[in-house]
Amino acid sequence: MEPTSTSAPAYPRAVLFDLLTALLDSWTVWNAAAGSEEQGRAWRARYLQLTYGCGAYEPYEELVRRAARDTGLPASAPVALEDNWNRLPPWDGARELLGALRPHCKLAVVTNCSRRLGTRAAALMGIDWDVVVTSEEAGFYKPDPRPYRMALERLGVQARDAAFVAGSGYDMFGTAAVGLRTFWHNRVGLALPQGATAPEAQAATLEPALPWLQSFNAGAAASR
Repeated sequence: MEPTSTSAPAYPRAVLFDLLTALLDSWTVWNAAAGSEEQGRAWRARYLQLTYGCGAYEPYEELVRRAARDTGLPASAPVALEDNWNRLPPWDGARELLGALRPHCKLAVVTNCSRRLGTRAAALMGIDWDVVVTSEEAGFYKPDPRPYRMALERLGVQARDAAFVAGSGYDMFGTAAVGLRTFWHNRVGLALPQGATAPEAQAATLEPALPWLQSFNAGAAASR
């Protein structure tokens, strides 16, 4: 067997992904359902407050409807969101990143969603996921550590051997608690939530995620 080059890629054993903001452009679909970007962002912000605040799982679809009511949107807005669920567009580079990782890493989704809608959204990426964990299955919404831990257990991988690609700054609370090194795909330039641990890397696109993941274990590889 030829010796391994220290310059060879050193991927993690598994990469876990937030789905609805890290890989899919759910912002556009929420805004369209709300009728404008301003209304869509307000609705989305209220929904995030509800999910991140409730902890233990409450039906996702009900939280979306409650957030719409709280921000003055008609009942037709959540209906339009679900009607267009299968049109959630992947961010530029998302499918390419998954395709590049597939030969080297186990791939998983950890998403704040119902099992029904989470499964549908995950299928839009066109990848054979090793694990898909929704907050409904875990019984808790992120950033509670339990959804991340459920994914790691199902993958059979320790946190130190896995990476997380986040779409929300709130994920940093959960990944820090579990010990997952994190890349934040901060597409819309959000501020890191107060008290959250900074990610190891962040960018407005997914392009820098691949070199970061390729060098994930570079220090360990060089010391062998």
